Amino acid sequence: MNITNIKIRRTYEDNRLRALVSLTLEGDFAVHDIKVIEGSERLFVAMPSRRDEQGGFRDICHPITAEARQTMEDKILAAYREHLEEASRHRPEREEHRNDLSDAPIG
Repeated sequence: MNITNIKIRRTYEDNRLRALVSLTLEGDFAVHDIKVIEGSERLFVAMPSRRDEQGGFRDICHPITAEARQTMEDKILAAYREHLEEASRHRPEREEHRNDLSDAPIG
């Protein structure tokens, strides 16, 4: 399985859902609405799903083998962590910029 792109579409901080992710396989097939979830012991990846007639959830698509699932989860979580690191590097710059503006003379 060749994952050619992973995009962190949105991140969250106020509940167990931490991110929504899209990925591209082989440059030909996109999977959207993959979730990064904060579990009781670790982060994990949940595939897109829908509610079935019994009220449970069924994956719309998913890796077939344990090896493929592990590869996908490892790469998605690595991309998520990299996204968070990148975002934290840019936050202080924004904060400094705001402080610079607040100190600027008016008029």
